[in-house]
Amino acid sequence: MEKMRIGILTGGGDCPGLNAVIYGALLRAYREKNIDVEMVGIIKGWKVFAMNKEDITPEMVDHYTQVLEIGELDDLHTKGGTILYTSRTNPFKALAKIKDPQEKEAKSIEIGKDLASKFKILGIDALISIGGDDTQGVAAAMYKYGNAKVCGCPKTIDNDLAGTDFTFGFFSGAQLASNTLDNLTTTAHSHQRIFITEIMGRDAGWLTLYSGLSSGADIILLPETPFDFEKNIVDVLKKRANSGYKYHMIACSEGAYPTKESLERDFTVITQEDIDNLPKDSFGNPELPKLGIADKISKELKNREDLMKYFNDRHAHYEIRSVVLGHTMRAGTPNVFDRVLGLRYGWHACDYILQGDYGKMAALKGTEIVPVDLVQGSKKGLIDPDSDLIQIRNAMTSVKHKSKEKLFN
Repeated sequence: MEKMRIGILTGGGDCPGLNAVIYGALLRAYREKNIDVEMVGIIKGWKVFAMNKEDITPEMVDHYTQVLEIGELDDLHTKGGTILYTSRTNPFKALAKIKDPQEKEAKSIEIGKDLASKFKILGIDALISIGGDDTQGVAAAMYKYGNAKVCGCPKTIDNDLAGTDFTFGFFSGAQLASNTLDNLTTTAHSHQRIFITEIMGRDAGWLTLYSGLSSGADIILLPETPFDFEKNIVDVLKKRANSGYKYHMIACSEGAYPTKESLERDFTVITQEDIDNLPKDSFGNPELPKLGIADKISKELKNREDLMKYFNDRHAHYEIRSVVLGHTMRAGTPNVFDRVLGLRYGWHACDYILQGDYGKMAALKGTEIVPVDLVQGSKKGLIDPDSDLIQIRNAMTSVKHKSKEKLFN
């Protein structure tokens, strides 16, 4: 019987459902009848792949690989985190310093082939990569340039991959954020405060939009629709105060930003230069949490004496608090949707490998899991500003105070 050793790794930030994907792949491997399959966990994502070949000694291989025995991992899909650990190692980090397109392409080919050649050193025949756009981008390059036998599973609480309807981890993260917004609403009500809650997602607003809509946030700020501080925040707060509302919830994506006009006109605590000079992570992405947009909005509101007077004239308390949810959103165990979706992704990715259908990413399309091209599937997927979700957001922001005005007239 043919033998095959399939590696599996988790890269990027941790996410509810990672262990479910691993378990799904193990279940499919265990059920295989025609091939003797051994699953090998690769520890800490791409870390060992980024090493020089001469440094990957047998001792290093033992340290960074682990044979996964399904009998020792009962109900792994119910557990949060990842048993394989993770890292944000970027094997293509050297590309950031190259400006010439042809030189960059040549370097990409060189790195892609080098990564694929390390399969033999690590003792694996194929690989399942579990990760977001950065992790899948590395896997796609390995396949494209090194002809590596690799398939991917779309992981990220941000839900920002173009090739799938939803990534696993998203609904767990959105539920955690929604629960927190629900809980903060009671404090906002009790103290008659304005709460600005910063929610993860980098340059995608899916988490903020879903949790904001779910919890009934009064203002929802997204990267896909730059906001006007005066129109989208100050004016809305005035209308709400005028309608008798005593508390206000603002759901703010960490990647939300003002329009250029608003930035120059309304902001004193941040400039365009601050945004342009944000530090970058190992994949070249701006570290958006470093901007602290919720805190910046809070400070601008606190400086608005005219808005404070407007509130006071209507016997409304004017007090602002900002809260950053941060890593609490990706912590804990996955919900039922992500447990089952993770199992399905792992099962199908392993099946693609066993069928020799490489260079694919398992993707959710409607209710079915289908293979999509790994290169295309790993591209960014953002919210369409013309979608019904945005229309619902806009309606939710305005309908409350408008409907209450009608009651009073």
